[in-house]
Amino acid sequence: MNSFTILFLSALTLNLGLRLWLAGRQIRHVRACRDRVPQAFRQRIPLEMHQLAADYTVARTRFGLTALLVNTLLLLVWTLGGGLHAVDQIWQSMELPTIITGVAVILSVLLLGTLLELPLALYQTFALEQRFGFNKTTLAIFFGDMLKEGLLTLLIAPPLLFIILWLMPAFGEAAAPSPVGSLWWLDVWLLWLGFSLLMLWVYPALIAPLFNHFTPLEDESLQHRIMGLLHRAGFTAKGIFVMDGSRRSTHGNAYFSGLGSNKRIVFFDTLINRLEADETEAVLAHELGHFKHRHIHKHLAITALTSLLGAALLAWLMGRADFYSGLGVPHAASYMALLLLLLISPIFGFFIRPVILWFTRRHEFEADDYAAQQVDADHLISALVKLYQENAATLTPDPCYSAFYDSHPPATIRIAHLAARIRN
Repeated sequence: MNSFTILFLSALTLNLGLRLWLAGRQIRHVRACRDRVPQAFRQRIPLEMHQLAADYTVARTRFGLTALLVNTLLLLVWTLGGGLHAVDQIWQSMELPTIITGVAVILSVLLLGTLLELPLALYQTFALEQRFGFNKTTLAIFFGDMLKEGLLTLLIAPPLLFIILWLMPAFGEAAAPSPVGSLWWLDVWLLWLGFSLLMLWVYPALIAPLFNHFTPLEDESLQHRIMGLLHRAGFTAKGIFVMDGSRRSTHGNAYFSGLGSNKRIVFFDTLINRLEADETEAVLAHELGHFKHRHIHKHLAITALTSLLGAALLAWLMGRADFYSGLGVPHAASYMALLLLLLISPIFGFFIRPVILWFTRRHEFEADDYAAQQVDADHLISALVKLYQENAATLTPDPCYSAFYDSHPPATIRIAHLAARIRN
């Protein structure tokens, strides 16, 4: 057992233990608070809705434990169990060019992983979500989405992987000619960064419509209010659209998508039907707060830095034979290094999640503050309360669990923050 095996198993065990401990805390805490609506919400949320959210949260957390155990087992099978090596051997036996073999191996593992996790996805949609009355997806929509995602992957992934593997040196060989010399990983990083930005730009117009139907907002009064808010914020968008989210779920949301001149504002139809005009405007004001504080740019910067560090780490790891053998892959190859890093990085990344999520929660407070400057803060509070109800989001998450999993502040803290602005 070499040092990489020990490091991997230690991190995996610690990750599993920490997640189990956090899930246990979440379940106990939510159950303990199940029969008492927090004081700040007692006039707005009935006890039965609070209890429904608690039961839904406990059920989702328990399902998460099952998924965690299954995924941990699959990771062990892929690595130390020899799964990656077995797939590699099958493709190696065909004696294809190395890059073609690498692309085929990576796509095969992605496909097999999706199929192996399919029972979990089916249960989550048609058992868990169905039991609490949130699911509107049919089997036809579910498998239709899977087919579309698969075809998009086959269309986009092979050429991208081909270029990445072409830029990377094979084990013990030289890389493709690079304008930065031996720092080939900078080329890989720039390619990945450019691809990510391109996907953000084309997603609203080309990809999202493959899965949902988008129609321009027809409510002229609401549209007029929104345009006034956009003008005050200095925000230009290519359109304001309503998405047929109700085809799949009763959950509601709103979001911005796209970059540059291709930005769109999207409301779920469930949200439009649930909120009053003042509340919808307040939700949009919050989203505009992210724009005014450049949170999207900051997020992209963090993502770019993280991927740069990942590319540099890949360059270091792929030159070490013990990295491959320590993770169950006796055959050293650049595509195996890439695949192994993609598989194990979430294990190590989980430990720094509280730091990253601390920043995202801080951004949510800043966006709320901006919204409170543009609209009546009480309208945002009432909108958030309705969204908590509609999405059955627990009002009483465990603080430790929330630190590792929640990108938004807990409901009680967030509402208290907004209420303090009203009093001041």
